[in-house]
Amino acid sequence: MIEQVEEILLTLDDKLTKTLNVLKDDFASIRAGRANPHILDKVTVDYYGVPTPIPQTSNISVQEGRCLVVSPWDASLLKSIEKAILVANIGITPTNDGKMIRLVFPQLTEERRKELSKQVKKMGEDAKVAQRNVRRDAMEALKKLKNDKVISEDESASAEKDIEKYVSDGIAKIDEAVAAKDKEIMTV
Repeated sequence: MIEQVEEILLTLDDKLTKTLNVLKDDFASIRAGRANPHILDKVTVDYYGVPTPIPQTSNISVQEGRCLVVSPWDASLLKSIEKAILVANIGITPTNDGKMIRLVFPQLTEERRKELSKQVKKMGEDAKVAQRNVRRDAMEALKKLKNDKVISEDESASAEKDIEKYVSDGIAKIDEAVAAKDKEIMTV
């Protein structure tokens, strides 16, 4: 296969993988009734003048499946972490006992589970749209090579089939990830 076509396919594969990884990272921030330390990954606290994610300032552990315990390495950060969690509006009120912060995850109602399920499906659809956009970019690059007479009609047709296969596989992986997260949310 021609070098430029291989490069297009490698770029396509890389972008499809990144799209899936972003989706999975987004799924990690959705709380499904169980304590999930990843919900604090994007919450930042002012640590000596530098906005720092909470996991880089504290030990975060799960207790009894529905309680997150945040133990800062520097006790002076307790108030700042508590405030950052409140400001982040993650839907859980922190309790501060002077040594650590506890976040108790409430049991999800059926209505809330359905809302989260819709949210997960919408995130999956957004990821599919992103993958289709990546496919469009790859097809345009391929068309340019064909128009510039760098590759033949047959090579172009073969590469288009490869692109479609990559994207179909990517969309199937998104569907699997959405189904798994949906099952996790809907499990009582």
